[in-house]
Amino acid sequence: MAVDEAILNARIANQVPNTLRLYRWQPSAVSIGRNQNPDAEVYLETAQQLGVDVVRRISGGGTVYHDFEGEVTYSVVAKVADLGTPDVTTVYTKIYGAITDALRILGVPADFSSGDAKNCPNLTVAGKKISGSSQTISRGVVLQHGTVLLGVDLPKMFRLIKLKDLNCNLAADIGKRKITSIEAELGHKISPDTVANALAQGFKAILKIQLQEDALTATEKAAAQTLKEKYQSKEWNLSGKTA
Repeated sequence: MAVDEAILNARIANQVPNTLRLYRWQPSAVSIGRNQNPDAEVYLETAQQLGVDVVRRISGGGTVYHDFEGEVTYSVVAKVADLGTPDVTTVYTKIYGAITDALRILGVPADFSSGDAKNCPNLTVAGKKISGSSQTISRGVVLQHGTVLLGVDLPKMFRLIKLKDLNCNLAADIGKRKITSIEAELGHKISPDTVANALAQGFKAILKIQLQEDALTATEKAAAQTLKEKYQSKEWNLSGKTA
């Protein structure tokens, strides 16, 4: 999360180009939205017992379990003007168009869902969620980061994430009806590299851009190192406050 924010700040300062970042969470983690209360959203003791980190994002949206084995995460940092629209939902639609194309390449047909008052826009397969995201916009630059599910461990997910008035087993049963993954749809395993390559192809085709693979700049690395202190602090993760 420190790296995503560092890229956002560098783009605001015109120090780097629009950026697509693809990554995985190691160790696995639960991320909560900027304004969420972790006590109400996460079984914090269980997370600690399982070695699962809990971190607060700078973006909005809900609670997400990021499994190292079961997910590729993307982040897009771009000037909103470069995406050709000031409308937040249209930005979601454009980025999800690229992910939809990536899933098509992999053999999974997905549909865009515009979400509602409680849920950010997402992608579904036959009504089941396969990709979700959250977003923040600062000084004309958008950071949208989200998940693409390779596989999903629902029992573990709902041992970590609280659903109001439901125990873990009932929550997992509901999850089976509402969540899917690439592996569930294809019926076989798929590598994170294969998914990452498809995502790169999808973004190039749909946004009509060229991608140049590169490492973080020295400025981004230094900023991320500083920001790590915030994302590792209890003040930020538990209460959303910074020193």
